[in-house]
Amino acid sequence: MQKEIDSFISYLHNVKKTSGNTELSYQRDLKKLRIFLEEHGIKSVSDITEATLSDYVKSMSDSGFKPATISRNIASVKAWYHYMVSNGLADKDISYSLKAPKIEKKAPDIMTLAQVNSLLEQPSGDSPKEIRDKAMLELLYATGIRVSELIGLKMTDLNMQSGMITCRDLHKERVVPFGTTAKSAINRYLNDSRDKLIGEGKADTLFVNCSGVEMSRQGFWKLIKYYTKKAGIEADITPHTLRHSFAAHLVENGADLKSVQEMLGHSDISTTQIYVNMNHNHLRDVYAKSHPRR
Repeated sequence: MQKEIDSFISYLHNVKKTSGNTELSYQRDLKKLRIFLEEHGIKSVSDITEATLSDYVKSMSDSGFKPATISRNIASVKAWYHYMVSNGLADKDISYSLKAPKIEKKAPDIMTLAQVNSLLEQPSGDSPKEIRDKAMLELLYATGIRVSELIGLKMTDLNMQSGMITCRDLHKERVVPFGTTAKSAINRYLNDSRDKLIGEGKADTLFVNCSGVEMSRQGFWKLIKYYTKKAGIEADITPHTLRHSFAAHLVENGADLKSVQEMLGHSDISTTQIYVNMNHNHLRDVYAKSHPRR
């Protein structure tokens, strides 16, 4: 069974050109499945049945896994079976009957403008690291890009004259504008910080770590946590919280949904719709608290 899993991961890496994080996610999910099956005496793909797959899903539910986690595991199993059937490693797709649990959509956590300002004001020193941190945080909130896009930016993706950055993935690219505050912070980083961080080395990455190479997701995550604590913000702030806040604040201030969708890189506008719904809820709360004849 491990052979078929390894073959699938190799296919993702070499043919689909998926990211390392995506491959690790599939590996974790399928390892969990393999362990469950082996504990029940099933060591070959040909011995897996619809019933055993259903038992596996039920076991995750009984163990208290969240619906989102169960849904992701089911998606991994389905993708694996689709690959095996397509490549003659399995006779038929017995995963088709697996049903993902209903996931209750939770409104994303949004920072207040005061919280955003407090967070962005924290890196205020003159060290190369703080100058870099200031530029990264300002650009993240100014554009709403994903943290993977932020740390993956190349020097050639930055157009200071037009105030635009270009974000790319395997399938498409988009151009996102940034304002004068972020531009000023980036300018200072390029003039006073980047070369000092790179030292004698060379890098085409826009933002580098203290070793002069591309920053990791974990490194930026720690950076956010550090400045959140320094700002005295008790809420659990993540890089994605700034992305949600960027979108919600745009919509609240009158931005049209299509433009926000393009800046966020959402393929489906229904994904962006949540920020409109949040704004409506906010207006209802304001009305309920403020109208004299409520």
